[in-house]
Amino acid sequence: MGARGASPARPAAAKERRLPAPAWWVVALVPLGMLWTLPNTLLGLLLGAAGWPFGARMRWQRRELALVVRDWPWGKGGAITLGNVIVHVGAQLDTPCQTYAQRAGRGVGPCISLAAHERAHVYQYLLFGPLFLPLYLLCGGVSADNRFERAADWYAQTGNGWWPWSRGAQA
Repeated sequence: MGARGASPARPAAAKERRLPAPAWWVVALVPLGMLWTLPNTLLGLLLGAAGWPFGARMRWQRRELALVVRDWPWGKGGAITLGNVIVHVGAQLDTPCQTYAQRAGRGVGPCISLAAHERAHVYQYLLFGPLFLPLYLLCGGVSADNRFERAADWYAQTGNGWWPWSRGAQA
């Protein structure tokens, strides 16, 4: 959810590994999750629409299950996810970035994909719906200590574990 930019001191991250297709029942539940998180998505649409007159562009990206707003005119880097909308300042969402732990000086390792990190947040929104934002704030907001951010970083590193209470999110 938080804003993080690409690390200029690190080389580009390796391309994301190809994940197996989700189970049929997961695919069947996605529309329900999209309906459940619709209030958050409407906030994202309002945010995206505010940037449109100033050069922001929108495009549905199936892999992210989100409308991606690129070239957001305000902010210094990174992205924010609201429901099924990802707003980011760059021209491309699939760009390397540091994990929250790296930015806080608590971790080392390769950069992660900003697209994968934000995709994890989309999955979290699909499950938690209108409860996501209050839970996110209760867990610390934009912080390396927030379990939602740790889970999104873990997912971006491994392709698994976007659930905020998974073992990988505790690392």
